[in-house]
Amino acid sequence: MLHTVVMAGGSGTRFWPQSRTAMPKQLLKLVGEETMIQETVTRCRPLSEADQTWIATNATLAPEIQRQLPQLNPEHILVEPGPRNTAPCIGLAAIHLLQQDPDATMLVVSSDHVIRPASGFQQTVRHAVNLIDSDPETLVLIGVPPNAPATGYGYIQTGAQICPEAGPGMKVAAFKEKPDLETAQQYLDSGEYLWNCGIFVWKAQTLLQALKKYESEMHAALNRIASSIGTPEYETVLAEEFASMKSISIDYAVLEHSRESLAVIPAEFEWDDVGNWSTLQKYFPTDENGNTVVGLHCGIETSDCIIRTTDDHLVATFGVSHCLIVHTPDATLIAPRDDEAAIKDLVNALKEQGYERYL
Repeated sequence: MLHTVVMAGGSGTRFWPQSRTAMPKQLLKLVGEETMIQETVTRCRPLSEADQTWIATNATLAPEIQRQLPQLNPEHILVEPGPRNTAPCIGLAAIHLLQQDPDATMLVVSSDHVIRPASGFQQTVRHAVNLIDSDPETLVLIGVPPNAPATGYGYIQTGAQICPEAGPGMKVAAFKEKPDLETAQQYLDSGEYLWNCGIFVWKAQTLLQALKKYESEMHAALNRIASSIGTPEYETVLAEEFASMKSISIDYAVLEHSRESLAVIPAEFEWDDVGNWSTLQKYFPTDENGNTVVGLHCGIETSDCIIRTTDDHLVATFGVSHCLIVHTPDATLIAPRDDEAAIKDLVNALKEQGYERYL
């Protein structure tokens, strides 16, 4: 049976001031009618019912996730005691769902990506499941065909097709780190590369066996946690064992070492990791002066701005260009729109100057 595991522990710093520690971007309505985590679960619903849907998050976000997703079993909202990267996160989910389904297949997704159309996503996942059904030892990655020479993503170099009867799966020839612009253009022109979007499908047991082989201490800790599930000692064991695990991504813990077992399937959907405020330009109209506005705005001599406010608070501008303006009830950001990475520096400055209550 296919189970969906949604990783939802991120902080979304680049979307401050709308994104906060207790309400990061995956819990916000940034580009759709639902919050990003709600859209993620809705997209996966034809693949996994509520009883087969799991959320991995932290203690701060768990209550709001439960509120936004009341259809889920509260016991399926897995609380990580601390941030340990994706390998411990996915391993924790694997041991939990194996308690419910010893033959479980896992679909691992992030909670804060925009994926359209949902039907294309579902079809791509079904191709992955078919490939795993034909060879349960396979670890399947989904790769997005690039439409631009993006420098902010890792790439997957594709190899030979695996088995036409099993669907569109290909061997993984190599993983490539985030390239410079010239290299990214070469990847795009070659047609051999896909963006690594961090969506995976595999048997939960196969994943744990890979962790046993390549990260034996982590595997042993996960086994000790698994033995405590359903007992009064679970929270104590989880806190102790999870903290002891190496903080490492699933890419470095398993995938880099498992080349012979890997397959990649090209996505039949468009994908966006919604990395910063500029993303809004893709999903909201731009006026004749190049402004992207969400909320109430009146401007004179205002051009090429991104303005985000609410329907009951007017932002008025005069003589402004190339700016990012984000209003919330208790904080307002005004910044050059071409230097959004500096928002992280600003967030650090707010901490240093004692403004944590606004984070």
